[in-house]
Amino acid sequence: MWRIWRLYDPLRAMVIQGVFLFGLAAMIHLILLSTNKFNWLDGPKKGQAATQNAPLPPATPAAKS
Repeated sequence: MWRIWRLYDPLRAMVIQGVFLFGLAAMIHLILLSTNKFNWLDGPKKGQAATQNAPLPPATPAAKS
């Protein structure tokens, strides 16, 4: 393991890892905020939930041949 750190600067590697993880966390939070179920700022929207779980229309009978 110590040979890997001879190739890379440890400080630069940790800074890059921190920037990557912060960007990943921000992206996950923004994705969750865009969903109806996990939006903790606005709460669930009532209009979308009703249309999303609407029942299917009745099936039409097959034509006899």
